[in-house]
Amino acid sequence: MYVILTSKPGEFRTEAAQPGDLQPQEAWDYLFCGRRKAHYMIAEIRQEVKVKVIDETGSAGINLVPTKFLPRFASIEQARAELQALTRFGSLDTQLVPA
Repeated sequence: MYVILTSKPGEFRTEAAQPGDLQPQEAWDYLFCGRRKAHYMIAEIRQEVKVKVIDETGSAGINLVPTKFLPRFASIEQARAELQALTRFGSLDTQLVPA
């Protein structure tokens, strides 16, 4: 099973609560009009774990989110297809580039 973790520079970042809980497979940067707006990581999940969501706006808040609440994908190809769908907006200047 695979999940997509999202980080938005200056707003929040996501990471595994315990090292080794999620196995990163691929990383992508989302560019809007040439500017990086988000960073996505496709990770393999082998067991239920928690994802740490760390606030980067100055409040230093940390939330732990169980992966059971995240959308899951049976294959990495399905996760990539979902990323493509999430980052395309008609004719707007958007790109999804390997990080």
